[in-house]
Amino acid sequence: MAGYIFRRLFSTIAVMAMVGIFIFLLVRLAPGDPAVVMAGRNATEQIVNGIRAHLGLNQPLPVQFIHWLSAMLHGNFGTSIFSGRPVLELLAQRLAPTVSLSVLTLALSVSVGVSFGILAAWRAGGFVDRLLTVFSAFGYSVPVFVIGYFLVYVLAISVAWLPVQGYAPLDEGVGDWFAHLVLPTVALSLPFVAFVARVTRASMLEVLSEDYMRTAAAKGASSYAMLFHHALRNAGVPILTVIGISFAYLIGGVVLTETVFNIPGVGRLVVDAINNRDYPIIQSVLILTSGLYVLINLAVDLAYTLIDPRIRY
Repeated sequence: MAGYIFRRLFSTIAVMAMVGIFIFLLVRLAPGDPAVVMAGRNATEQIVNGIRAHLGLNQPLPVQFIHWLSAMLHGNFGTSIFSGRPVLELLAQRLAPTVSLSVLTLALSVSVGVSFGILAAWRAGGFVDRLLTVFSAFGYSVPVFVIGYFLVYVLAISVAWLPVQGYAPLDEGVGDWFAHLVLPTVALSLPFVAFVARVTRASMLEVLSEDYMRTAAAKGASSYAMLFHHALRNAGVPILTVIGISFAYLIGGVVLTETVFNIPGVGRLVVDAINNRDYPIIQSVLILTSGLYVLINLAVDLAYTLIDPRIRY
C-alpha cells in the first residue's frame, strides 16, 4: 500500500507539471494581446510596446514560464493585469459563492442520484426504472444554461417564488443565502443526478444478480440488509469513480451557471479574465482547479480499499 501511494504521488506531480506547461502555452498562444486591450484601439505602437515590456510579455516564452513557475511555487500567483490586485485576493473574494454552489450541487447529486439508482435497480423494469430512463435522457441532452433559463422563467419570473439572480452571503442569513442558490443548484445538479443514478443502477443490477445475493435472500435477509449492507458496498467502487469524474464536469458547469444566474463567483471571474486576456488570473484558476481535480482522483483511488477490502495494491 505504501508503495502504491508513493507511485501515485509521483505520478500526480508529473501530471501537474505537464498540466502547468500546457496551461502556460495555451494562454500565451491564444489569440489576443492584453497590452492591446489595455492600451485601447487608438493607442500607438510605442504605447503598446511599453505596456508589453512592463508586463514582461516581450520576454521569450521559456523565461516567462520560469518566472511564473518560480513565483507560483513561492505562493505568489501574480497580480491581475487590469485591476492591479493580487490574484489570490481576487480569488478569495469570489470563492464563497463558487464553493457554496459546488458543495450543494455535489450533495444533491450524490444523495438523489444514488438513492434513485438504488430504487430503480431494486424495482428493475418498473415505473421508477422507466422514469429514470426518461430522466437520464433529459439530463444528458439538455444543456445546463437551458435548464437554468427555464427554471428562472417558471420559478422566479412566473410565480416569483425565488430570486432571479445574484448571491447573498451566508453571514446575511441562511434563508436568503439558500434561496439564491436553489435555482442554480437544481439547474447544475440535473445532469449529475442522471449520470450518478444510471451508473448506480447498472452497478447495483450487476451485484444483485450474483449468487451470494440470492443466497442472502434465501436465508431471509431483509431488503435493507441486501441493498445497503451487501449490494451497495460491493457496487461502491464504480459509483465512487463516477463521483470523482463528475468533478471535472462540475468545473465547466459552474462557469455557465454563474453566468446565467449572475453569481459573482470564480466562474464569472474567469470569464471576465478571458475577455480581458488577464493571464495571471486565467493561469491561476486553471492550475488550482486542475490540482484540485488531480487530488480528488488520488483520494478516490486511495478510498477504494476502504469500500472494497478485496482490493489490494
